[in-house]
Amino acid sequence: MKRVIAVVLGAMSAFFVFYTVRLLLVTGFLMHTRAGGRGAYVGAVVFPLLALALGWGARRAWRSGNPPAA
Repeated sequence: MKRVIAVVLGAMSAFFVFYTVRLLLVTGFLMHTRAGGRGAYVGAVVFPLLALALGWGARRAWRSGNPPAA
C-alpha cells in the first residue's frame, strides 16, 4: 500500500516540477507578468516547495514499503 502512495506522491511531484518549468517559460522567467499578476510570484515559490515536499514524501513512502530482509 505504501508503494501505491509513493507512486501517487511521485506523480504529484512531477506535476509540480512540470508546472514550475511551464510558469517560468510562459512568464519569461518572471520578467513578463501581467499587471497585478502577483500569483506568478507566489507560484514560483510555492510550486517548487510542493514538488520537493511531495518528492521527499514519495521517497520515504517507497523506502518504508519494502523493509530489508533479515
